[in-house]
Amino acid sequence: MALSPQQAGDGGDGMEARIARLESDVAHIRTDIAEIKVDTKDFRKEIREDFRILWGALFFITLGLAGLMTKGFGWL
Repeated sequence: MALSPQQAGDGGDGMEARIARLESDVAHIRTDIAEIKVDTKDFRKEIREDFRILWGALFFITLGLAGLMTKGFGWL
């Protein structure tokens, strides 16, 4: 039994429409992934800067406490 041209063109059950929707969805997923990659790069930069500030603050607090200890114990 031969299929009519209309049935043969789209698989008989709306295959073209379903494939078009899948292609559209994949395009949206690709743009979302691209946005996530950009956001991740920005987040890494911010974390790196915050980490440096944190280590700097920790270093100076440690020096300050060491200075207080030396003065308190009369080492200097």
